[in-house]
Amino acid sequence: MNRLTITPIIRGAYMEALGGPVILLSSDEERSELPELKIDLKGADNGNADNKDADSSEVYTAAVRTVEAEAARQIGEALAALKADDGSLPATLCVPGIGSFFAGTGWAEADSVRQGGTRRLSPFPPAGRADVAKGRIALVTGGAQGFGAEIARGLVGEGAFVIVADINTDGAEAFTAELNAGAVKRASAVAVDVSNEESVKAMADAVVAEVGGLDLLVSNAGVLRAGSVLELAAKDFEFVTKINYSAFFLVVKHTSPIMIRQRTAAPSRTSDIVQINSKSGLEGSNRNGAYAGGKFGGIGLVQSFAMELVEYGIKVNAVCPGNFFDGPLWADPDRGLFVQYLNTGKIPGAKNVADVKRFYENKVPMGRGCEGPDVLKAILYCVDQAYETGQAVPVTGGQVMLK
Repeated sequence: MNRLTITPIIRGAYMEALGGPVILLSSDEERSELPELKIDLKGADNGNADNKDADSSEVYTAAVRTVEAEAARQIGEALAALKADDGSLPATLCVPGIGSFFAGTGWAEADSVRQGGTRRLSPFPPAGRADVAKGRIALVTGGAQGFGAEIARGLVGEGAFVIVADINTDGAEAFTAELNAGAVKRASAVAVDVSNEESVKAMADAVVAEVGGLDLLVSNAGVLRAGSVLELAAKDFEFVTKINYSAFFLVVKHTSPIMIRQRTAAPSRTSDIVQINSKSGLEGSNRNGAYAGGKFGGIGLVQSFAMELVEYGIKVNAVCPGNFFDGPLWADPDRGLFVQYLNTGKIPGAKNVADVKRFYENKVPMGRGCEGPDVLKAILYCVDQAYETGQAVPVTGGQVMLK
């Protein structure tokens, strides 16, 4: 069992014992002065012997989960043995053969521990609704711009540590630098091409290596190519489907095992997957079939994943925003939807971009486009609700209503 596999399990044991989320930093270095987490990992390694891909999440079978559950049992018992009378736990550990771990209630505290700071973590006080995102680790794909950036910024404001994942690496790094402009590190960037499985797996591994686990996945990355079924090129249809539909499968495939590993040691805690879908996932879209079809399919995946992953305390929901008129998807002067719809003649009589925008604003009962805070509130609702999974929540200003 390697470090990437064991780290979320140790994080889960901390969270179960303390009653709240922690950041867990790790190192290959074994330090003799740290308390030892005495566990027998040989049995776990033997359990994986017939499946060389088990630790890589390429194959994540029931047998592998059984092995990890045994490791979680041992880790939980070993950590409990290190608990003080006041319920506090050592913030530093060494697992022989694996390396050192440094825990904290936030990235800055965990890093301080790694540098020789506080050595014990106290139990969390009871959490209220205002704490729904506080201390949680969130991953936002397509997080460097548009709705993704609005969501990431909002989650940081709610107290989460956010991993901004984007194919636009420079943009992601510049945006996280903005988020970290204060005294405390609240976000980091990771490169990902969500259509490439190796890249998605590398992203998942990078999250574990940096902060120890994952509580909330916001699958936001998406693209759009508008066009009539009579004219749209097959390559454009396939591109939209690959990013908006198939990539959601890949991201869930490689991040849900992180959540499951945490759950094996923290059965009282839940995790969340929220797909940023669209109102076009709730009703068809004229001359926009590739986008609407992928979004309809995405809701099918949400419902199916919700049924499967509920066993592991993972809730899976979709948020279906209306049109974000001020974001690059719509307003980009070269490739935005206003320009695309104008050029394809989707809006009869429209002579310029302003005509197209006005047409769509008039379709919304509340008279405006959807904005970042609207979507953030829906995400927080999904996380806060203990009894909701497999839902598609419209955030459309009344333009699309549930039937």
